[in-house]
Amino acid sequence: MKVLIIGGGGREHAIAQKVSESPRVDKLYAAPGNAGIAELAECIDISVMDFDKQVRFAKEQGIDLVIVGPDDPLVAGCVDAFEEAGIRAFGPRKKAAIIEGSKAFSKDLMKKYDIPTAAYETFTDAADALAYLETKADFPIVLKADGLALGKGVLICNDLEEARAGVKTIMLDKQFGNAGNKMVIEEFMTGREVSVLAFCDGTHIKTMTSAQDHKRAKDGDKGLNTGGMGTFSPSPFYTKEIDAVCQKEIYEKTMMAMKAEGRDFTGVLFCGLMMTAKGVKVLEYNARFGDPETQVVLPRMKNDIIDVIEACIDGTLDQVDLEFEDNAAVCVVLASDGYPVSYEKGFEIQGLDTFKGKDGYYVFHAGTLKKDGKIYTNGGRVLGVTAKGSDLKQARANAYEAAEWIDFQNKYMRHDIGKAIDEA
Repeated sequence: MKVLIIGGGGREHAIAQKVSESPRVDKLYAAPGNAGIAELAECIDISVMDFDKQVRFAKEQGIDLVIVGPDDPLVAGCVDAFEEAGIRAFGPRKKAAIIEGSKAFSKDLMKKYDIPTAAYETFTDAADALAYLETKADFPIVLKADGLALGKGVLICNDLEEARAGVKTIMLDKQFGNAGNKMVIEEFMTGREVSVLAFCDGTHIKTMTSAQDHKRAKDGDKGLNTGGMGTFSPSPFYTKEIDAVCQKEIYEKTMMAMKAEGRDFTGVLFCGLMMTAKGVKVLEYNARFGDPETQVVLPRMKNDIIDVIEACIDGTLDQVDLEFEDNAAVCVVLASDGYPVSYEKGFEIQGLDTFKGKDGYYVFHAGTLKKDGKIYTNGGRVLGVTAKGSDLKQARANAYEAAEWIDFQNKYMRHDIGKAIDEA
């Protein structure tokens, strides 16, 4: 098979790694890819949002399967464009990807179909939002830009002053662009956060192993929200008992709800869950593999990913026995110091060759650039260093050991990824 992956981040590198392990694939392309993906695939300089060029390339090369990684192209209809051209593509169609593309849509869906989530109100007018905050809100409270905002359009406000500033940021200053035309004000929930990714074929849903992300920039969950500073899998807090409840009350209900709305969901559904004192509730849905969750989940998957993806497209996922290794994985993100606000890039990265031939160790490229045979930093999140271990403690020790193999100027990382496992 010839396979094309759309995207160029750490998530897509992890997908490319898994796809490259399939004996069914003899040629792999990525658009646009990155310096790490280039070792596994032929990278094509086509933007993730240029559907016309992508389709033209796929036709010219006789691509058998397209895997769409990021949220923006999915929400804009990338899969629809390939399907209209008669090319098999993996990911939700535009009308299903709205489950991530609009927070208001997903909240309304959960309310309508009795899927557990935080209480909320939706606003299109800043004055109305402010009036609600001044008269009816309990603090702390959560403000969410309705649309896609690179995982950063969520503000936790501890008091009315912060909430007023938040409304200004989202709805008036439009810091997240058009994502802030509509805003959700949501009850603040406390508890442990867990991510569960699931393969879906429009009717059936099969969950992958659980993961836990660290969103804040600094140790001790301090600092600004980022795209994710590290992950571990599985989550020891996501027990078999909790999973049984979630399968019935969240995953199956979500699939049925989307089908009932005429928005059959095919692809990967990401469920961000909060384990509250009143049970598990949905924080958010994403319409694709999570980043950096994918970097710890896919290395533990036993199945040939191509078999699973094809079953999703063909509607035969119920015939697949999804299996994961009985071990653990931890990913530590190496970032540019100053991320997510301001940082320098263009520094040469040393030590990448150390990972070659080391079983159970991976270095996934996110913000890198190859120039004159050398690799340089080219973003805020630069690399994701993943290591497996027999349990979470060993995987964490291995990941932090491997993180030291790499060096570049202004290298920054959190030192407490997976620290919560000590409490499990």
